[in-house]
Amino acid sequence: MSRIVGGFLRRTFGIVRDHVGTDHLGNKYYIVPEQKTWTGRMVRAKRMVVAANPTEFEYTEGNIPMEWDAWIRGRRKEPPSIEELLNNEFYREQIKLKAKEVEERDLALKAKEYEEGLVATPARTLAKGHAASASFGKEEFSEDPTSTANTFQPGSWMPNPKK
Repeated sequence: MSRIVGGFLRRTFGIVRDHVGTDHLGNKYYIVPEQKTWTGRMVRAKRMVVAANPTEFEYTEGNIPMEWDAWIRGRRKEPPSIEELLNNEFYREQIKLKAKEVEERDLALKAKEYEEGLVATPARTLAKGHAASASFGKEEFSEDPTSTANTFQPGSWMPNPKK
């Protein structure tokens, strides 16, 4: 009797889905259990998300946490627990802090090496004009050495006019 009522309800009200969880962004996750259609055909189980922000053009990466994304795509059998989500978020924040510390130490070390002369300062390349312009590639004399692609033009030395 319950199969008949269940089939009637499914046909009448649409898909029967079970709420599995909600993330911190407000997205709701459901599973549609394996079920028989009224014709007797088996429909396999499906996982779905109802986005908190349903418009497609406003979707950005990160609107679905990666633990829930793995569950939706079938890479994990069980949906993530709240404890797991909190632990992973804490871990990600720790990694961000450590990365910021390493980057600051690296910048300080580079500045110290430049100050002490252990590392040459980055070369300045100067390309004047655009390749489509008429003056491109014509030699222009300057006091600073210039480099464009595979060519090097040494700077020209001019005597000091004050003497």
